[in-house]
Amino acid sequence: MSDPCYCIFDTDIGRCALLWRGERLSGVLLPAENDAAMRAAIARRDRNAMPGEPPAFVAAAIDRIRRLCSGAPVAFDGAPLDRDDIEPLANRIYDILLRVPFGETTTYGAIAEALGDKNLSRAVGAAMGANPFPIIIPCHRVTGAGGRMGGFSAPGGAGAKRRLLDIEGAFAVEKLPLFGG
Repeated sequence: MSDPCYCIFDTDIGRCALLWRGERLSGVLLPAENDAAMRAAIARRDRNAMPGEPPAFVAAAIDRIRRLCSGAPVAFDGAPLDRDDIEPLANRIYDILLRVPFGETTTYGAIAEALGDKNLSRAVGAAMGANPFPIIIPCHRVTGAGGRMGGFSAPGGAGAKRRLLDIEGAFAVEKLPLFGG
């Protein structure tokens, strides 16, 4: 197996990081307070990760993250994610979440219902908090019932989540329930 690598890169929301091993992405980190904090977060994720020159599939993911963070409607279909160590329920939750399009939101309860058990809302929240691929697996698109923002475990908390949703236009007047068709 290849050595783990990472690349820190600039976006419109700040400096993010992408981790990979071999031919698959192993993590996305949203902006930290500074580069030292980002390197510490990378070390917590994979203490063996070293800076590396992004191969083509990583460069493509970086480009899509940058474009999404600048407001372009980007999808991450086919991104080679290493999801082997993610428990099965979380993987099912992520599969549902991957179908939520740019600029749209869903709720913890709606995902739980899609799983077949509305009582799984807390498990959905736990999966969002453990998501190793924020932005690619768009956990920022999950809100609480009644439009409550809900939590966000990335640096910046709910404010960072709100910023991503604002960038995507998720709160545009025509998308709000009062005005929606």
